[in-house]
Amino acid sequence: MSNPDSFIDEVTEEVRRDKLYALLKRYGWIGIVAVLALVGGAAWHEYSQSQKRVQAQALGDEVLGALDAETPEARVAQLSAIDAPTPQTRAVVAMLLAADAAQDGAPDTAAQALESVTVDGELPEIYREIATWKAMTLQDSPLSLEDRRAGLEGLAVPGKPLRLLAEEQLALLDIEAGSTDAALERLRRILEDSEITAGLRQRASQLIVALGGTPNDE
Repeated sequence: MSNPDSFIDEVTEEVRRDKLYALLKRYGWIGIVAVLALVGGAAWHEYSQSQKRVQAQALGDEVLGALDAETPEARVAQLSAIDAPTPQTRAVVAMLLAADAAQDGAPDTAAQALESVTVDGELPEIYREIATWKAMTLQDSPLSLEDRRAGLEGLAVPGKPLRLLAEEQLALLDIEAGSTDAALERLRRILEDSEITAGLRQRASQLIVALGGTPNDE
């Protein structure tokens, strides 16, 4: 290659470098911002996850501390003071509170705690259904038999996860209302259901025998 050609190549290369530097000066900040955003986003995600872990641990410590109290009354008082940060954790605390309130002979308090879960539209449906089932099966419930029956019938719909447990409780309401034949019929239907669990099968069979009937699987 002649010297003029070499000189032209060098000049061309310098021009390319100058253009590249000019582009970097003009638009390089975009790349820097993008990198900072990625790094900052990762750092924020890690910080956020760390904060969630800290909150969960603090909530767990509060709940365990409340459950360690010596009496149901003290446990109810401490659980009532917990400020749970999410709908799900509020629901769990409320159901724990309801259990201790019922044990303490305060069904009204238990019912109120469970109702707070059943009406919380931010919760997944399964939380509300569990709370409803618990409310309908409270010992010494302040609800009438008709109200309890209506609540359980809403859970005994095909496709509902608590359907068979609700049917079992409806059989107990039939007994409470003096409708032994209706209870026996319902219990036998439970035994015929393909989704029945071993525990429920045993309970239903024992209840049928206690009512003077014969399980239809014998």
